[in-house]
Amino acid sequence: MKRLRLLNQVAEELLTREETLSLGKGFDRVGDICIIKIPQMIEKKKFELAQFLLQKLEPSIKVILGQTSPVQGEYRTRDLEWLAGEKRTSTVYKEHGCEFSVDLAKVYFSPRLSHERMRIVKLIKESQRPENVINMFAGVGSFSIIIAVYCKSINVYSIDINPEAVYFMEKNININKVSDRVIPLLGDAKTIIHKDLKNTADRVLMPLPEKAYEYLDTAVSALKPGIGFIHYYDVTYAKKGEKPADLIAWKVDKKMREIRTDYELISSRIIRTVGPNWHQVVLDIKIVS
Repeated sequence: MKRLRLLNQVAEELLTREETLSLGKGFDRVGDICIIKIPQMIEKKKFELAQFLLQKLEPSIKVILGQTSPVQGEYRTRDLEWLAGEKRTSTVYKEHGCEFSVDLAKVYFSPRLSHERMRIVKLIKESQRPENVINMFAGVGSFSIIIAVYCKSINVYSIDINPEAVYFMEKNININKVSDRVIPLLGDAKTIIHKDLKNTADRVLMPLPEKAYEYLDTAVSALKPGIGFIHYYDVTYAKKGEKPADLIAWKVDKKMREIRTDYELISSRIIRTVGPNWHQVVLDIKIVS
């Protein structure tokens, strides 16, 4: 509602209604930084818009950045342009009592999975057992660290291929005092698991939709013999009348048949909408071996 009111103010005071609608949901807040996507039709007004937003959002927001490229590349980064406020891309983000140091020009970070991170914590707590968790795509450590803070009898192997992400992950592990429970690992998750972590996990997290399907067989191989769990994240386009979670479930079923793995789909849900008819989905999968 706060975002909607702000957009209405933008429309009334600075932009036309059409220009405001072109913004869509195109801005995120990470710590004291606001990131906005500037549509082509308001490119000439971007600095004026940024200054307007800064005035409305101060003192909690001190920097306005424009996203000038999609998230891309092996390290999942995006190009950013300074528009208003302090000239920096680093900040501290707080979530569920934890603090995360990030540099948005060097690592990808989204605040939009906050509810999902705590949902995973609750599932681990419900299992009522010590667990080894592998986070295959850990970024700056948000999932890994929040799990470790709330679940004491746990070890989290926290993997990322981006050296900058692992640098901030190590920093955040120390900030949140979970160095005894979170093990940061730099490298490709597939390589690390096949070399050192096969048959070690009770639970595997795959919070990178762009890689999850390709790495699903590796996630299965990481689990201990017996019963284990995979939290699988993917994005799909759904036409009118189609259920996004069902589309992802059918896709995963095909992969499970290929790798000849017995599994049970415990639950599925849409996490968020990421574009017109595009949805991010999570499947909670029980593996029996």
